[in-house]
Amino acid sequence: MSDQSFLLLHGWQNRRPPEHWQHWLAGELTALGHSVDYPQLPNPDFPVLEEWLAELRTRVAAMPGTRRTVLCHSLGCLLWLNAAARSEVPLPVDRVVLVAPPSPSVTLSHPEIAGFAPPAVTPADLRAASHYTRLVGSDNDPYFPEDITAVYGDPLGVPTDILPGAEHLNHESGYGPWPSILTWSTAPTNDTPIERRPA
Repeated sequence: MSDQSFLLLHGWQNRRPPEHWQHWLAGELTALGHSVDYPQLPNPDFPVLEEWLAELRTRVAAMPGTRRTVLCHSLGCLLWLNAAARSEVPLPVDRVVLVAPPSPSVTLSHPEIAGFAPPAVTPADLRAASHYTRLVGSDNDPYFPEDITAVYGDPLGVPTDILPGAEHLNHESGYGPWPSILTWSTAPTNDTPIERRPA
């Protein structure tokens, strides 16, 4: 077994469909011998922040190995930001990637997820939760009509990758197999580019 472990946190209305890149990535990382946790978070249609935070605390605390990576998509990104802001990440992980978080305005416009609205998280909060954090978004995400770099990337002081035309970076946008996220996940350095999937 590898000394690397991975935790994948999904988003709203997500039941871990096989067509989604997170499902594909979990299989690929497992096949490589890594420890992978891809939990079904409770009540994904009507998520409750406190319930999801409890799952996050339990899952992070159980991550084995010496290199721990958390990969979040959509609402899973806001779950991580809330945990960091509240100092509820039980042990600092090595790397986090936040893929396609919904914007604050979109989050607040949906009563089902308004409770996840981004808190007043600071760069120091993120550093306490993870040694390295990275943000990935697109220039046409319907869940983020604003500039993701201006809203999250710059204020949080995290490197940001903008993937043109990638929409919400989910299976409905064509993001099932995604070689670049697998390459980044297993790369020895954090600055490996995260790029669009092949056409």
